[in-house]
Amino acid sequence: MDYATTLETKVAGSTTQDDVLIAFEAFKAANDERLAEIEKRMSADVLTGEKVERISRAIDELTLKAKRPQLAAETKEEPSEHRRAFDSYVRKGEAQGLFALELKAMSVGSNADGGYLVPQETEAEIGRLLSRASPLRAIADVRQVSSAIYKKPFATAGAAAGWVGETGARSQTNTATIAELQFPAMELYAMPAATQALLDDSAVNLDQWIAQEIETVFAEQESEAFVTGNGSNKPKGFMDYTKVAQGSWSWGNTGYIATGVDGAFAASNPSDKLVDLIYALKAGFRQNGSWIMNRATQAAIRKFKDTAGHYLWQPAASAEGRATLMNFPIVESEHMPDIGSDAHALAFGDFRRGYLIVDRVGVRLLRDPYSAKPYVLFYTTKRVGGGIQDFDAIKTLKFGTA
Repeated sequence: MDYATTLETKVAGSTTQDDVLIAFEAFKAANDERLAEIEKRMSADVLTGEKVERISRAIDELTLKAKRPQLAAETKEEPSEHRRAFDSYVRKGEAQGLFALELKAMSVGSNADGGYLVPQETEAEIGRLLSRASPLRAIADVRQVSSAIYKKPFATAGAAAGWVGETGARSQTNTATIAELQFPAMELYAMPAATQALLDDSAVNLDQWIAQEIETVFAEQESEAFVTGNGSNKPKGFMDYTKVAQGSWSWGNTGYIATGVDGAFAASNPSDKLVDLIYALKAGFRQNGSWIMNRATQAAIRKFKDTAGHYLWQPAASAEGRATLMNFPIVESEHMPDIGSDAHALAFGDFRRGYLIVDRVGVRLLRDPYSAKPYVLFYTTKRVGGGIQDFDAIKTLKFGTA
């Protein structure tokens, strides 16, 4: 049994970060063998190429498994009044407790037709799971707001300034020109279903059940919108803005560096364009930079070496860490395009400064025991928006000639 097969077997069992590091050493050895065959015979053995790709896929799977959290014992906390009322509503459809609480809080528009606000504990659990599952949330600027639209002013032309002597005359300075960015919060919904038997089971933690049921749906929709969303009834993704060559960059657009080859990296010194992309950012953004790409692009870059023969891609040193490229962390998003003709398959930037995610406070839930009997549906909604807040903080790599 070859090592690639051994790795694929390992994927099916328990995994630690040490397994990832060992697998990467095997990948380097196999890829070095492939490169040596190319240098010697102008082509690599098919079996060697397949071995490299199998180990590469195994590294991806082992990395994902190593990051999964270990199950921990649940801690019991005294439920709040809101949580007790919410529990009765979800399990039995008794809304009187929630209705009384919202009357006490003088809340409007929170009746059974529009749903009830979930308890703070449930909303916190949903937020925690989304932060783990949605790639861009981990590196973007996330803010909670109570209004439907978040407005952010910015200066298109700053106030004039200059040097002057201690007793020299001061000329009048120009007034700053202020413009405004707007980030509307759009409605995102999910509709998990449960049996009445599950709801009657007092051992079931409803906070965790609701959060886990909607995690995948919310995270998938959010992740796609934050990358490619067009801003129509959804957030505007950072890839949807007009892209211009970095030499012609202006505010309101995202700058790009071209590889110089249609649909590919250059045959020689392909990593040079990665260096150019890094240094397209100003120093203040570059020090907090992250890469975003999909798994196929990462697999291609994993084979790159520097002039000293060291691999540019390195696995995470711990389960909580991220793989790095040229010492900058990699965020994997399957909503990024594949390498192809004129595709912007790779982005680099300070996403904390560059991209803003707006969460409107409050997740609503409406219990529906009628539409899908004998199942009970839970129509769950939250409002979220997003868009670029600093157009100089994010750059992309275009796989094209110009």
